Amino acid sequence: MRKKIFITVPILLAILVVIYFLFLGSDDKKGGFTFAEITRGDLNNTITSTGTLDAITKVDVGTQVSGIIAKIFVDFNSEVKKGQLLALIDTTFLAAQLRDSRAGLERAKAQYEESLAKHERNKKLFAKGYLSELDFITSRTTLKSDSASLNSAESALERAKTNLDYAFIVAPISGKIINRNVEQGQTVAASFSTPTLFTITDDLSTMRILVNVDESDIGQIKLGQKVQFTVQAYPDKKFTGQVVQVRLNPETVQNVVNYTIVVNANNNEKLLLPGMTATVDFYIDQRVDVLLLPNAALRFQPTEEMLTEFRANMEKQFANAPDSIKKRFGNGNRSGGGFPFSGQSANNSFGKSRNFGSVWYLDENNKPEMSPVVLGSTDGKNTEIVRARSLKEGMKVITGIVENNTQTQNKTNILNPQSNMQRGMRRGF
Repeated sequence: MRKKIFITVPILLAILVVIYFLFLGSDDKKGGFTFAEITRGDLNNTITSTGTLDAITKVDVGTQVSGIIAKIFVDFNSEVKKGQLLALIDTTFLAAQLRDSRAGLERAKAQYEESLAKHERNKKLFAKGYLSELDFITSRTTLKSDSASLNSAESALERAKTNLDYAFIVAPISGKIINRNVEQGQTVAASFSTPTLFTITDDLSTMRILVNVDESDIGQIKLGQKVQFTVQAYPDKKFTGQVVQVRLNPETVQNVVNYTIVVNANNNEKLLLPGMTATVDFYIDQRVDVLLLPNAALRFQPTEEMLTEFRANMEKQFANAPDSIKKRFGNGNRSGGGFPFSGQSANNSFGKSRNFGSVWYLDENNKPEMSPVVLGSTDGKNTEIVRARSLKEGMKVITGIVENNTQTQNKTNILNPQSNMQRGMRRGF
């Protein structure tokens, strides 16, 4: 006996659940319809793209002389000041070149002084006629040549001093070492190109993002525009930034033209690091504390029975309307006794530049009713209600029809913003 009760109770519970959903149901499927609720909140229309974080100012520190790295005084993430010694290249050969240049300068000076003394003597002899003109010209040429050799020796000495100074690698700016490409004892060659030894950023409290934006969206990007972005390291944290530059040089990748947008972002918390990939949302349009209509309600397509009943109700309302209203819609010139919503052409230019839609709901008698609505911005999921006669916050609007326990939602609305019926209903606002 206990076994039969054990089997019967679960079956009874299952039957009760089925009865509840079939006959009682939830509010979201009331009367054979599915519903969505009109809410109030903020709406953001954005363009989403990706970019790479980088420091605003980044300096590559190299060397102009070749040699062995004798000493390295800094490492990754070291804080440095402008002029601080970072590394030292072996100065053995550079110091020898300096000494050789000094010796060459002394030799050039001696030769110049000798040539100058001889020329002064030859000048007096030439003036008295004791020296031929050819010998005098030779003396003068020798003096000029030795003068040039002296200047060359002075330049060689300056070059040797400079090369020796270049062996002392110092920081050109104050900042942080973010990259070190050499090790102590390594040989660097600066013959053909300048090797990069260190990379320094001046300040990581402000970062920049280089974002690629498609040409179809570039027209909506403006200087000073607010952006919000996330990085994979902190997926739940939102960072903010601002557009500071729209670069005019396009890049074509797989036949798609992209433009580089520079976004500056605060990094006071030091969470953002160079090289991170950022997913950036450009705020094109923002609406604060507005009525939000689910887009599924705008896609709902009423049945022919709903349309027939709706037209009949509107015929009755129009028949009882004042003569001024009837005259406005041209009573007697339209089929159906002048009813402007019967699907005939309505000469109504009201709000042509606006975006209109129609929304269905259940009235007090639990019968389908339609309300025209002026629409604003959309984020793809919800649309702003700019103006509506019957729609309010918290109201349930129809999004689909439930037939044979199957929910159907239509992707197009038979009363689209361009339909004659809807254009006629604009007078009702």
